[in-house]
Amino acid sequence: MSNATMERAEAARLPEGDVVRILLEQHARIRDLFAEVKGAQGDEKKEIFDELRALLAVHETAEEMILRPVAEKTAGAAEAEARNHEEEEANKVLAQLEKMDVGSPEFDTRIAAFERAVIDHAEHEEQEEFPAVRQGCDEDKLKGMGTLLEAAEKMAPTHPHPTAAGSTTAQWLTGPFVSMVDRVKDALTRSRGGS
Repeated sequence: MSNATMERAEAARLPEGDVVRILLEQHARIRDLFAEVKGAQGDEKKEIFDELRALLAVHETAEEMILRPVAEKTAGAAEAEARNHEEEEANKVLAQLEKMDVGSPEFDTRIAAFERAVIDHAEHEEQEEFPAVRQGCDEDKLKGMGTLLEAAEKMAPTHPHPTAAGSTTAQWLTGPFVSMVDRVKDALTRSRGGS
């Protein structure tokens, strides 16, 4: 069984709307997209990478806004800080990847290293942060966090913004405005046929 398959199976055992279930499902999709990027070429590779980039940007922002403050109380400040630091570093790399030609060998090398870092980060969350959050919160709180996470994702930026990454406060202060700019940029790109 692949890790994405295991993440989906674990997610399916949790109640619908549970914040950890939502995040596990997203982790599985992120793994899938990394695999698809590796197997694609040309415009298809760019489209898949754009989907991966947007999912990662939204996912990490929402985690920092909704999950991390709770994890700081349940898993400890050091754990929350470590995950925020990893997300800050990932945001920088994602911003660099976004500027690269997806057809270049350098892109393939960089995205392979980035994938390893993202998967390592997800595994830390799944093994250390998620269990503590689930233990420290009742089902209503976990579902409430799921609702908040999904709402945060709707207003989260779709492109990496390293200056806000890793800080819950910065995400809350800049996220909605930056998201609006990102979503207009995405719409303009789509209307021009992806150029």
